[in-house]
Order: sequence, then structure tokens, then C-alpha cells
Amino acid sequence: MRRLLARLWHVLGARLRWRLLYLSQATFMIGVTGVVRDPDGNVLLLRHRFWTERRPWGLPTGGAKRGETFEQTVAREVREETGLEVAVGRLVQLRSGFQLRVDVAYEARYAGGGTLRLNPTEILEARWCAPGDLPEGLLESHRLLIEASGGQRGRGGEGGVEVRGVVEAPQDPPGLGQHQM
Repeated sequence: MRRLLARLWHVLGARLRWRLLYLSQATFMIGVTGVVRDPDGNVLLLRHRFWTERRPWGLPTGGAKRGETFEQTVAREVREETGLEVAVGRLVQLRSGFQLRVDVAYEARYAGGGTLRLNPTEILEARWCAPGDLPEGLLESHRLLIEASGGQRGRGGEGGVEVRGVVEAPQDPPGLGQHQM
């Protein structure tokens, strides 16, 4: 029986095999965060309307859209939440998150593009903060991302990318690029 199933599997072809795997596996939500710094090394922090009152401060973050690279997600989320344009840098963290969520974080650099205008539906306030002077109520996971992307020095960092609990697909579907939904 196993041999018959294996033969059938190989006869199906890569596209159909991938489609069957896709339909049979859990669907993941991808949360993408940007550690945005200005030329002086200050970090962009946002007070989010829908986060808890105890922990309202955090980095720009949002969900990746299908067909969008994670780098594009960072740039889009920063633009949607603040109106600012950023250049996305290196990957800081990739890990499995809560339940069916995968969390991805990138460094980003603000170089003066765009005009600060907050999305009032999501964001109550924005601040550029020195890495050693972060506000009370900052998510601890975001504090750790700031440290991982440059720590207290305030400049881009040393150290490697944190990768934990990564779920790997058995093969990429045709046409799916690196770090892409």
C-alpha cells in the first residue's frame, strides 16, 4: 500500500503535490515588525490604540499580505501607520509565535522620506526614543528586538539573527520567492 501511495504521489507532479500539501497543512498568519531607526540611532515607537493599556507602546508591526515580501510588509506598515518611508535592512528575528503565527522582524532606516501623519484608527502617538530611554509600557518582546538590532549603542547591530521554532515547507511552490507570502 505504501509503495502504491508513493508512486501515485510522484505521478501527481510538483504543482499538484504542492497544492495538496498546502490544503492539508495549517495556515499561518505572519506578523512582521520593523525596528526603525533615524540617522542618530533613535528608535521609532508607536502607542497603539488596540493594544492593552498596560503595554500600549511598540514598534511598527502588522500582518503580511499574500504575494508581499516581508521587507515590503515592513515598509507598507510603517507608511500606513506613520506616513514615513523607510529602507528595510537585515533580518533580526524569525520565530514561531502564538498558535499558528510566525513572527518576523527586520531592521529599517528612516532617511527622511514622507511626512509624519499618524493613522488615527491604529496609532495614538509616535516618538523617536534613544535605545537607553524607552517608555514604560513597551512590549518586552519589542524591547528585546531593539536590543538584538543594536542594543543600547543605538546603531545597527552585531550578533546573529534569532531563529526559533521555524516551520519549513518540504519544498517551495513554483514562483514563490524568498521571504514571501
